[in-house]
Amino acid sequence: MRNGSRVVVVLALLLAMVPLALHTFSSPQGGAKRRVINLPSRPVQAPFSDGLLVGNTLYLAGRIGIDPKTGKPPEDLEQEIRSVLDGVKATLAEAKMSMDDLVYVQVFCPDLSLYDKFNAVYRSYFTKDFPARAFVGSGPLLRGGHFEVQGIAVKP
Repeated sequence: MRNGSRVVVVLALLLAMVPLALHTFSSPQGGAKRRVINLPSRPVQAPFSDGLLVGNTLYLAGRIGIDPKTGKPPEDLEQEIRSVLDGVKATLAEAKMSMDDLVYVQVFCPDLSLYDKFNAVYRSYFTKDFPARAFVGSGPLLRGGHFEVQGIAVKP
C-alpha cells in the first residue's frame, strides 16, 4: 500500500469514529438525572430554567441584572453588575454550589468599553482561581441591560 492510500484509510477510520466520540462525550454523564434549578423569587414564568443540573454539572441560563421592582437595570452600573452576579451566585446556591465551582463563564456586553468596570466587581466574587471566561461584544440586551452572564459549574 502506498503512503497516499494509507493516509486515506487512516482518515476514513478517524471519520468513522466521529459519531461514536460525539455520542460518548455529549451524552449526559452516564444517563444522570436532570434537575431543574429555579430561584424561589423567580418573578416571571419564562420558557427556560435558571439552571439545569445534570449529574454534577450545572448549566446556568443567561442572566441580566435588573431591579425586580422596575424591571430595568439599576442606574448605577456597579449595582447592575452586582445584581447579575448575585443572581448567578443565588442560582449556584440552589444547587448547593458556589462561584468557585464555575468552570466557564460567558459575558455578553453591547459596550466593550465596560470590560474593566465589569472585571473590577467580578474579581470580588471568587476566592479561588477564576473560571475560563469569554467577554463577548453583543447587540442590545433585553430590558436595556449592559451585561448578560451565563455559565457552567461542576461540583468537585
